Amino acid sequence: MHPCRNLLAALAVAASFTSTAFAPPAWAKSSGTERTMKMVDTDNDGTIDLKEAQAAAEATFEKLETDKDGTLTTKELGGRVSRKDLKAGDGDSDGTLDKKEYLALVEQRFKAADPDNDGKLDAKELKSAAGRSLMQLLK
Repeated sequence: MHPCRNLLAALAVAASFTSTAFAPPAWAKSSGTERTMKMVDTDNDGTIDLKEAQAAAEATFEKLETDKDGTLTTKELGGRVSRKDLKAGDGDSDGTLDKKEYLALVEQRFKAADPDNDGKLDAKELKSAAGRSLMQLLK
């Protein structure tokens, strides 16, 4: 048998396995919002409450705060916050956000994403413009 035919046969067999045996995990098929929600929703109730959002935001703050000076600069924020929002959230007007200011911004965005004021955000609310704005601070 010609070597090319062996290769083609092997590729055909591999292709038949790829579609079933090697399917991507379920999390790889979900949207970025759904993956972030699963990471933030620590009580697994299908929603995110303010406490869960703030816990995720604290972890994000620590990850972003690379120079360990206790604040996030525009560069460290990496586009998560507009200059306008940075200025509005910067209570001490030093051009950065400390953890308290960052968490206050998270709370503000959480409330904006919760139009029914039930204190919990579901997937639909997280996919809104306000919800996506909040999610930028949590990942």
